[in-house]
Amino acid sequence: MKHLAYLKKFFWIYRGRILLGVLFVGAANWFRVWQPQVIRQALDTVVERVTYYKNNGGIDAHPEAMGELGTQIAWFGAAVIGLALLMGISMFFMRQTIIVVSRLIEYDMRKEIFAHYEKLDLAFYKRNSTGDMMSRISEDVSKVRMFLGPTILYGLDLIFLFVLAISSMLSVSVELTLWSLLPLPFLSISIYWVSTLINKRSEKIQQQLATLTSTTQEVYSGIRVVKSYVQEWAMGRWFAAQSEEYRKKSLELIRIDAFFFPLMSLLIGMSTIITVYVGGLQVVAGKITPGNIAEFVIYINMLTWPVTAIGWIASLTQQAAASQKRINEFLNTQPTIVNPSPSTAGHPPSTVGRPPSTVHRPPSTIQGHVKFENVSFVYPDTGIKALENVSFELLPGQKMAIIGRTGSGKTTIADLLVRMYDATEGRILIDGKDIREHDLHHLRQRIGYVPQDVFLFSDTVLGNISFGKDGVSQAEAEEYAKSAAVHDDIMGLPEGYQTMVGERGVTLSGGQKQRVSIARAFAKQPDLVLLDDCLSAVDTNTESRILGYLSGALADKTAIIITHRIYKMLAFDKIIVLDEHRIAEEGTHEELIARGGYYAELFERQLVGEEEE
Repeated sequence: MKHLAYLKKFFWIYRGRILLGVLFVGAANWFRVWQPQVIRQALDTVVERVTYYKNNGGIDAHPEAMGELGTQIAWFGAAVIGLALLMGISMFFMRQTIIVVSRLIEYDMRKEIFAHYEKLDLAFYKRNSTGDMMSRISEDVSKVRMFLGPTILYGLDLIFLFVLAISSMLSVSVELTLWSLLPLPFLSISIYWVSTLINKRSEKIQQQLATLTSTTQEVYSGIRVVKSYVQEWAMGRWFAAQSEEYRKKSLELIRIDAFFFPLMSLLIGMSTIITVYVGGLQVVAGKITPGNIAEFVIYINMLTWPVTAIGWIASLTQQAAASQKRINEFLNTQPTIVNPSPSTAGHPPSTVGRPPSTVHRPPSTIQGHVKFENVSFVYPDTGIKALENVSFELLPGQKMAIIGRTGSGKTTIADLLVRMYDATEGRILIDGKDIREHDLHHLRQRIGYVPQDVFLFSDTVLGNISFGKDGVSQAEAEEYAKSAAVHDDIMGLPEGYQTMVGERGVTLSGGQKQRVSIARAFAKQPDLVLLDDCLSAVDTNTESRILGYLSGALADKTAIIITHRIYKMLAFDKIIVLDEHRIAEEGTHEELIARGGYYAELFERQLVGEEEE
């Protein structure tokens, strides 16, 4: 139960509803336990009156007998029906409290897990698959919800019924009660044994389900690659193999349940037989009445479901514990990229812990003075070195190009500037202040970043363009789209700016996705612009239109363009060439051409290519 201790805070939040639910559970069982006693009184009354009539001339000698017995039985019947109605009303309200609380906690947990996912850094997402994260926020939370709702409800029901029913039985006959409950020690041993097996198998099932979800998600996301390489059959076999593994693990758990529940029924049946036999002997001995046997049989059968439910409750509890353990693993994972303290970040302490959208900060801009001081970076999970002793300075309003071979560390510089990672060595200064001292949300809000791997949400074109800034009208979005040379393409879509682009923008071409992503960055009206090889999928004519806008719109903004090409239309104040994770060359276009290094070689090859075209 140590993993489920995490839920204590939710119990405290909803303590009022839970306590009310406990009262309704107690009331329902109070009315339930009274019914066998009323039936016992009815049976004893009938036996007593019939015996009386037989000893006094027989029933025929008493014409009033049938009417008298009928009236008494009717009153007893009305009492049983009344108790059943009160029990039913109490059961309705106990479900309306405890089961509703379980749904509310499920809602809170999903929100909390999702919010925690958003706080975690890129390293976490590289270590864990999307399917596994989805499994924990959906399937695992559902398993925990079953513990919070049905398990607690039936557990309370079991406790109240046991206490009330057994206390009533003891008040009649201690000996008969002990004989009736004789199979319970065997039940306890069975529960302990089964719970241990269930816990182990439940954890394996949830792990396999996460693998199955990851497999499915990857196939769906990469369906174009799967189809183009004619790998549907191979992916189908892969999925079938994972499903077969899940089936085997599930059957192992089901076999335990299939063995356990009949065992419960057998033990309850033995209790009934013992009750009738021992009770009959005590009736003959005059220790109890015939009605008491009926009362005990009803109590034993009344305990059938709760006793049988012990195995089910144990199973759900073990499954919930296994699921909560998996959830806790992620909730206990702390992000390495954290916001600085309020005093350093520049906003009052009352804003700490609140969502970024609710924190009101004074409007401020970033001047765009960027400085790298002996920055080195090693990816935390793989140990791969991406940058080594990189230093450069970019003044406000200046433009810089970063050029280099694949894997030289170009994209890493962009990731460090938006603090997806922190530098392993050295430091990065923005406007003379260490980047780790800037408010993280404000920093990212003032940077327009177009990553190399373009991602569009399953939303309208307008929704994707206005993603980074609230209140962007369609007219404004059209202007930004024109600046990114994608307006005409959008107007050619079936519903223009209201067209749904599909998952990951699947309905758009690669070039269209890149340009919508550029328009999205422009819509933020950033102070610092980072473009990471974002023109690789556009033709030269479109490239010229976009670069023409960049020359004017970015005149007073600091811009860093990461590229494999040399853009003659943009005048760069500084160009750095990365090689083997270090700065191999640095200077202006003319200086690097005169140096005759990698940059000059690349420029010459590009000129030859353009002449051939």
